[in-house]
Amino acid sequence: MGPLLAAPPAWGQLKAEIAKLGAKEWRHPITGQPTRFSFSTIERWYYSALAAKSDPVGTLRRKLRSDSGQQPSLSEKLRPILGAQYRAHKKWTYQLHFDNLGVLVQQQVDLGPMPSYTSVRRYMKNHGLVQKILARAKGTGGALKAEKRLETREVRSCESEYTNGLWHLDFHQGSLEVLTPEGEWVKPYLLAILDDHSRLICHAQWYLGETAENLVLKRQLPRSLLTDNGSAMMAAETEQGLLRLSVLPETTLAYSPYQNGKQESFWGQVGNSLPGSKMRKRRVFWFSELFGK
Repeated sequence: MGPLLAAPPAWGQLKAEIAKLGAKEWRHPITGQPTRFSFSTIERWYYSALAAKSDPVGTLRRKLRSDSGQQPSLSEKLRPILGAQYRAHKKWTYQLHFDNLGVLVQQQVDLGPMPSYTSVRRYMKNHGLVQKILARAKGTGGALKAEKRLETREVRSCESEYTNGLWHLDFHQGSLEVLTPEGEWVKPYLLAILDDHSRLICHAQWYLGETAENLVLKRQLPRSLLTDNGSAMMAAETEQGLLRLSVLPETTLAYSPYQNGKQESFWGQVGNSLPGSKMRKRRVFWFSELFGK
């Protein structure tokens, strides 16, 4: 708004000047990503700043909600019930907690009126009652240690700011068996390498096993590589080879697949796109057709 207010355009030129500002890319002050603003948004900002002659900048500041800083509309009786419900079912979603709380309110009239879903979700987020992704394997020492770490420590997501700054790598065993020329039924492994910033699949290829020999970078070198703790990724030749190429090898924590969530999301897309993935029967594929050999 500075140029428009400091040097107002000539009569009839305002629309053209606003269109120029709308076509320009700006750096977002919070995310740092390039962004654009629509013609109507810039026009609304201009007239709002123009009307507030004493403080045009203050008029354009983000407005706080009228209920900002206040406690959510959750009664004192429902708060301990919701807390106990969360401790017993940390894997539940906000919607599932809301539905079960609604059943209790219907059964016990003395609990008072049922708050809205937005109020329940806001209260849970403000008090750290967020959904926990617990380890799948139960009973083992590593799984229990990973579950305790996830409950007691904050888990943050990360994203590389530059292409080739961080790659994700993982093997995924397919659900369909293939028939090799030797007459053996095997489940192949898909090796996928994903760029963190651009989400480009740098390489994807099927193999008969998860070995360090098959774990070969097929594209230009990244700055760092994030993998799980599979045997092929932890092999000495793999680690030494990456270090010789000045690639920083990084691994996720044990029993913590959520740290490589971008890769896990890609496996879901692969599974849904495979032929016969929605049918509960074994499909026959010749090894030469699937592997191109």
